[in-house]
Order: sequence, then C-alpha cells, then structure tokens
Amino acid sequence: MTQLANTIEHPGTITRIGKDEIEVMIMSSSACASCQVKGACSLSEMEEKIVTVKKPARKDFKPGQQVVVFMYGNTGFKAVFFGYILPFILVIASLVIIISTGNSEGIAGLSALVILAIYYLLLYTLRNHINKSFEFFIK
Repeated sequence: MTQLANTIEHPGTITRIGKDEIEVMIMSSSACASCQVKGACSLSEMEEKIVTVKKPARKDFKPGQQVVVFMYGNTGFKAVFFGYILPFILVIASLVIIISTGNSEGIAGLSALVILAIYYLLLYTLRNHINKSFEFFIK
C-alpha cells in the first residue's frame, strides 16, 4: 500500500494564510451526521475545526478557497491510541492492581479516576510537543 493510499482526508475551506502556514476549517462529522435519517434521532453531530497546515512551496492559495486536507493513516492511529486506547488500559490496569491489593472497589474506582486525570493533565501539558508529530497536508 502506498503512503498516499493510506490517508485520512477532509474537504475544507482556507480561513487564513500566514507566512509559513495556512489555517483550514474542516467540518468534522460523526457517522450519524451523514446519515439520511439523522433527524429521527438526537445523535447527529457536526463540528467545525480549524487545522494548521504548513504552506506548500510553489502554490498560490486564497482565503475562501476549497481544498482537501489530509494526514497519514498511521498518524490517525497514534491519535486514537493516545486519546482512547492508552487511557483505557491505564484505568483497567489500575482497577485490577488496586483491587488485587485488597482495597475496596470505591477506592479503586477513585484511584483510577485520579490516574486518568493525571494522564490527561500530562497529555495537555505536552500538547505542543505531541502536536508536532500530527501533521496535516494540502492536496
């Protein structure tokens, strides 16, 4: 599989052009938002997001221009891992370890929540460093 075949793409609109970067507004939607019967339930969800893209060399862009923003698929997996899979593993592991030491379920649950809060605080603190590994491109 080629690198371009393994991408996650979103159509977007250029909102701002800087010296070295371009801001693109994309519409992030859940599967429910694109469903034909989304009015029948309350799960439809669409959200505008602004992503920053390095300005490609030798291309002229204008605010309001429609573009396609993409990132490589393995980068998307890394985001899912840090945002969902690793915290899930931390909570389950902390519950099992704390309960196996003879503590009550209440203390184990509270401890798991504290560990989860510390993890997300650490993730938030390191967001600028982590953000460098999640790079968007314009097609």
